[in-house]
Amino acid sequence: MISPGDIRKNVSLGTMNSLGIDARARYFVSVRSVGALRWALGWASEASVEPLILGGGSNLVFAGDFPGLVIRVAIARRCWEQVDGDEATLVLGAGENWHESVLYAASSGYRGIENLALIPGTVGAAPVQNIGAYGTELQDTLVEVSALDRQTGNEVVLTNSLCHFSYRDSVFKQEPGRYVITTVRLRLSRTRPFSLDYRDLADYFAGQDMRSLNPLAVANAVMAVRRRKLPDPQQLPNAGSFFKNPVVPLATWESLKQRYPDIAGYPGDDSAKVAAAWLIDQCGWKGYRNGKVGVHNRQALVLVNHSNGSGQDVLALADRIRDDVEARFGIVLEMEPGVIGASQ
Repeated sequence: MISPGDIRKNVSLGTMNSLGIDARARYFVSVRSVGALRWALGWASEASVEPLILGGGSNLVFAGDFPGLVIRVAIARRCWEQVDGDEATLVLGAGENWHESVLYAASSGYRGIENLALIPGTVGAAPVQNIGAYGTELQDTLVEVSALDRQTGNEVVLTNSLCHFSYRDSVFKQEPGRYVITTVRLRLSRTRPFSLDYRDLADYFAGQDMRSLNPLAVANAVMAVRRRKLPDPQQLPNAGSFFKNPVVPLATWESLKQRYPDIAGYPGDDSAKVAAAWLIDQCGWKGYRNGKVGVHNRQALVLVNHSNGSGQDVLALADRIRDDVEARFGIVLEMEPGVIGASQ
């Protein structure tokens, strides 16, 4: 169990966020159990300071120092439940590394999350964003989430439907701060069809014998594709895709298609998802660098911290990109990362 002596003061968060922004926390504590989490939240309440729940810090921009208590959730758990024929439920603690959990499942022969390999962050952050890549989203396999409801103080279980998943969205974003995720359960299968329709994956496996394909091979393919396009946060600090792909009415898509025949997007029955990277690239931002921060030269969706840039530097660049895209295409881009600190 933790105690007041475990609360650290004036802690740098530079190594705890993937953008490498050297913001500082007035108070900091790491928790490894639900009981410790309760205690830390209670301590913050008694001290009259705001708590901030932190996982891997892969989807945050620190726009300034945090004046409250940063609670890093480090709950570890990885086991199988309800193993039944070809299916099994993978139970993961919120503090587990997401990518390592994907490789663990794939190495065990279970399919369902292999397309989500190499996504940075912890398991607890995955349902918040409903992380997705290469035709797969977390909601496709998630059974339920265990969480601490800060409104009631009770531990609750939210089934897939109660998570209200949609594209890069969930109840955890719709009711920010209410739930602290502690455990995630995923239903995986040894025979589930692979999702390989995404062009990069289809090209990767072109001409190969698909009959012997296994989930680890698919995970390795996803890793190879991602590494060709995306920078490693350990080598070049970044928060992954910085903007969501905007969803527009089908009539707007058709109008854009007439004006820009090569526009990249994914039309549906009544709406279309426009590739934000294409919009940003058309405005000339890919490869831009102002000394401290910039846009990756192979993926226009990724803003990078080249040289000790601040959160304010990153947000100022994001604003300029967003203004350019709106002025040219009439589309307002929405940021994926949350903003913590001065300009929250």
